Amino acid sequence: MPHPPIPFLDLDTTHRELEEELVQRFRDALRTTRFIGGPEVEAFEQEFAAYSGTRYCVGVSSGTDAMRFALMAAGVGAGDAVVTVAHTFIATVEAISQAGAATEFVDIDERTYTMSPDALSAYLADCRRDPVSGRPLGQRTKLPIKAIVPVHLYGQVADMDRLLAVAREYDLLVIEDACQAHGAEYRLAGTAEWRRAGSFGVAAGFSFYAGKNLGACGEAGAVTTDDEQVALTIRMLREHGQQKKYYHDLEGYNGRLDAIQAAFLRVKLRRLDDWNEQRRSAAQRYNEMLTSVGIPFEPVQSRAVYHLYVVRTPERDELARALGAQGISTGFHYPVPAHLQKCYASWGYMSGALPETERAARETLSLPMFPGLTAEHQGRVAAAIAAATPLSVTSI
Repeated sequence: MPHPPIPFLDLDTTHRELEEELVQRFRDALRTTRFIGGPEVEAFEQEFAAYSGTRYCVGVSSGTDAMRFALMAAGVGAGDAVVTVAHTFIATVEAISQAGAATEFVDIDERTYTMSPDALSAYLADCRRDPVSGRPLGQRTKLPIKAIVPVHLYGQVADMDRLLAVAREYDLLVIEDACQAHGAEYRLAGTAEWRRAGSFGVAAGFSFYAGKNLGACGEAGAVTTDDEQVALTIRMLREHGQQKKYYHDLEGYNGRLDAIQAAFLRVKLRRLDDWNEQRRSAAQRYNEMLTSVGIPFEPVQSRAVYHLYVVRTPERDELARALGAQGISTGFHYPVPAHLQKCYASWGYMSGALPETERAARETLSLPMFPGLTAEHQGRVAAAIAAATPLSVTSI
């Protein structure tokens, strides 16, 4: 008898466990008719700020809005350039464009897949300086660079020690893309404190898309920050630019967090640490089982939360087909880097511009990963990978 399929992500089990409490929160919303803003949103903002180790959290309608509003509130806009990576979901780049700024790309670290401090430093060192602001000028756009956006990818915080040092050297803002890193931790050099993603830059954007470690039952997002003015500006941006009803200090957007989603997120936030530990345990089991593919690298100063468990092999496509034939679902994150997407063809990037990014796009495969993933299922995945030959080990 064939084995039952192994899903890439299991949201059903989690929601069955929480169903009664989630339904009760929905009933409460129906009875109070507080659907936008109100006590549930305010309570979630306070709780997620405390969880992330920041003074403020502002709930918004999506992770894309979170990144866009974070950039805008930090003062990034038309006439500015922002440096980020192309190995990310396109929303990172969309947020920069929608804030009115231009994007410059640098390559990733081959082991962590996050922004390479060496690549960033080398890039900035080769930039001309703007005679007015003194800032480095983007090599593609010729615009003054105002900020960097490191992406905490797959649930691991980027190398913030070195990235923050480079940002200080060039007087650049740091806006974190923490959309995949809820609860991920990083310890700065010379400190004993583990800090969570979202607490390192001027502001950070989070996505609560349903499949995230902390996911809503729909779309939702948030910005974390220690800057009171940034938080105030985002509160206005999300609600048509008004600080008081019908009095608009600036032109804003409709980017509010639904009260029902905030209520659901409050229920789930209490379980997040446990779910993250289950992901870490599953990742450790994978690490012990897998021998014919490159496994994730987790630096000693990092505590990843494995939003995705990503392996590496030059035979990525063949491996994905072999696993699929055995009912094992996998994913590509991400097969086409942002700098080579059709929508950005006018930017002039060519194949070969970001070698490590492009190699990762060809060679990485995401395996099933979710709270409750069993050792038995992981054993089936590992056996299927071992049987899918010929494979070449890629060391990362």
